[in-house]
Amino acid sequence: MFAQTPNPPYYAVIFTSILNTVDPDYIKTNNFLIKEAEKLKGYLGQEIARNDLGVSVSYWSSLKDIQAWRQNTHHQLAINSGKQHFYKKYKVRIALVERDYLFVNA
Repeated sequence: MFAQTPNPPYYAVIFTSILNTVDPDYIKTNNFLIKEAEKLKGYLGQEIARNDLGVSVSYWSSLKDIQAWRQNTHHQLAINSGKQHFYKKYKVRIALVERDYLFVNA
């Protein structure tokens, strides 16, 4: 399902990753973090796809809101756990969304 984002501008945090192995704790941690992010000011939604390569895009109102999420205690613990246990490799990109378009084949 697509995140219900407002009209631009807004920000996207693009998290691309490769897991070491599929770990039930990873799924549990990921689900918990989504619920935590939903509580924060400026969180607009998220879209996730995972095969061998995982891509998660979260949407935020401002860079300040992204920074607050980055500094969130639960998120910090998950980052450390991810580096130690879950991820072989990951990259984070932060982008300003200036335009968006939607196509629906009715």
